[in-house]
Amino acid sequence: MKTSNPALNMNSFRVEHAAFGEAMTLPGTVNKTGILLVCAVAAAIWSWSQFFHAPSAETMLPLVVIGGIGGFIVALVTIFKKAWSPITAPIYALLEGLALGGISAMYELRHPGIAMQAVGLTFGTLFVLLLAYRSGLIRVTEKFRLGVVAATGGIAVFYLAQFALGFFGVRLAAINGSGLMGIGFSVVVVIVAALNLVLDFDFIESGVRAGAPKYMEWYAAFGLMVTLIWLYLEILRLLSKLNSRK
Repeated sequence: MKTSNPALNMNSFRVEHAAFGEAMTLPGTVNKTGILLVCAVAAAIWSWSQFFHAPSAETMLPLVVIGGIGGFIVALVTIFKKAWSPITAPIYALLEGLALGGISAMYELRHPGIAMQAVGLTFGTLFVLLLAYRSGLIRVTEKFRLGVVAATGGIAVFYLAQFALGFFGVRLAAINGSGLMGIGFSVVVVIVAALNLVLDFDFIESGVRAGAPKYMEWYAAFGLMVTLIWLYLEILRLLSKLNSRK
């Protein structure tokens, strides 16, 4: 099984079966995902409120940096120490919530109403794709997996290259701007991020069928959060580009 989500790679469920304890279940994973969402939303609301008490980039920068870098470090720890996920996954959600709240507030200041639109589209996409997956409308074939993994890898390489070029003063204005090329690029990235949700659903079901240990519910929920956060940020960027054209 393959997925482009770094948290749910092909080795994620290569663990011992839960022979002497409870095994991972789908309802359990759904519940854990709900807990992580509550953690992220609570932290985001607090971060958001801090910004609107003192609306400036200086107010949000520490929270965004702490949340972003801290979340990245905790995510790496979770990926390499899956058994720690009952502790690290909620910490990851809280840290990412801090960053998301600050980022969302800054976008909201420029484009009122954009944050709620992005939240609605993110969860709408989640439920539509989950329904399509459960109904069999979308089937996860090997070609589907390879296509999504390749597209995600290409986007990751592009973002890394863009980050590196930034140190030399190179800015890809056409891609990052609100022109047709920039909007088209964001639409493609949003579609790829959304399709990663389908791979995550399939991979989680594989873990349930494999009888993975109970703690893998937290790990699977963490992996799903990684994709949801990426999808939300990309939708936020797309909406910002569209609003800039008005």
